[in-house]
Amino acid sequence: MSILVYTENWDGKFKKATFELTSFASQIAKQTQMEVIALSIGGVENDELEKLGKYGIGKVISISDSKFNVLDGQVYSRIIHEVANANQSSIVVFAHNSTGKAVAPRLSVRMKAGLVTAVNGLPLSYDPFVISKKSFTGKAFTQVRVNSSGKILTLAQNSYQLVENPVPVSIQAFVPAESAEAKTRVQEVFKQTGKIILTDADIVVSGGRGMKTPDNWGPIEELAKILGGATACSRPVSDEGWRPHEEHTGQTGKIIAPVLYFAFGISGAIQHVAGISSSKCIVAVNSDKDAPIFEVADYGIVGDAMKVLPALIEAIKEAKGA
Repeated sequence: MSILVYTENWDGKFKKATFELTSFASQIAKQTQMEVIALSIGGVENDELEKLGKYGIGKVISISDSKFNVLDGQVYSRIIHEVANANQSSIVVFAHNSTGKAVAPRLSVRMKAGLVTAVNGLPLSYDPFVISKKSFTGKAFTQVRVNSSGKILTLAQNSYQLVENPVPVSIQAFVPAESAEAKTRVQEVFKQTGKIILTDADIVVSGGRGMKTPDNWGPIEELAKILGGATACSRPVSDEGWRPHEEHTGQTGKIIAPVLYFAFGISGAIQHVAGISSSKCIVAVNSDKDAPIFEVADYGIVGDAMKVLPALIEAIKEAKGA
């Protein structure tokens, strides 16, 4: 029996989220005495694949055919199912991102395996198999019992630390037996450049309608730049056209889990909180002392964001000697 971990790449490179996932899967393998195997789909060079060995992955299965470079949920679930069967994988692990959300449910049906999404830690027990996840927009934890022999898990971002456990890596090429042609064709790709991608950022500085006008966004951008973070906004702000839609965080926008999240002038509607509740630390600034955002914030300042922001920027500059 083995554990299969799908290691997603971005333009042939792995990101921190991939290494969090391999650390997580490796620890499960250690506790269950099972082999852990990484699966890579797409054009990834061997020197990049070998980086997985730093986090306990001794065997990497690589599917490098360029026709699989573009995600297709049906095709990927078919391929991963084939690999899982060939390696007797009873547990398959994905990151809880757009790829994991697209592929894991389909694979669950193919394998007739129980699916638990957005888990936030190692299993609490293996017989029976019980694992924890957040529920009610982070207000509670649910312990989920999986009775099926196969288990599919997606790991919430920033919910497991990187654990180095260097081992030698064996890379094996794999050619799917089944012809799996994608029905979708990508004709053009437009990529965001010049700033940190929101879902990758460890620090996010976000603003809401309490910023009053789009002309007041200068301090938000300045603070993000000083801290090496990304900018974000609430849905009303993006709906009004104050900020681009790709910065919208929340249940209907991007779900993020940075190490540090600043919320300036954001009331804290449940839809917004659902998208940021997994942040390690939330700092809220709002003039309304009864704003719901303070219920989820680790630190709160009752005050005008336009007065707090300049003071905070100056304090950080002074602390950094800038």
